[in-house]
Amino acid sequence: MATRNAIELMEQQGVNALHLLLRHVNCDSGDIDLRDKRLNDEAVASGMDRIFSAYKLLSGDKLWVITDADRSSTTILLPSDY
Repeated sequence: MATRNAIELMEQQGVNALHLLLRHVNCDSGDIDLRDKRLNDEAVASGMDRIFSAYKLLSGDKLWVITDADRSSTTILLPSDY
């Protein structure tokens, strides 16, 4: 899924949602700190917590990709959509 704001930003910036999702699925969590990277590693290993990625665009805007803890959905959104 993606929020309306995220879709609009991706269209404006020429960002391919599939590219972001592939990075996220391949454990390239983008522009996050070491603590969040460690939490992602633990979430992947346990299968019980959310997985979070953040990607900074050339414009300076950020897009987040969050997979729910139960792995039922993944959403692309702006930080302000959270």
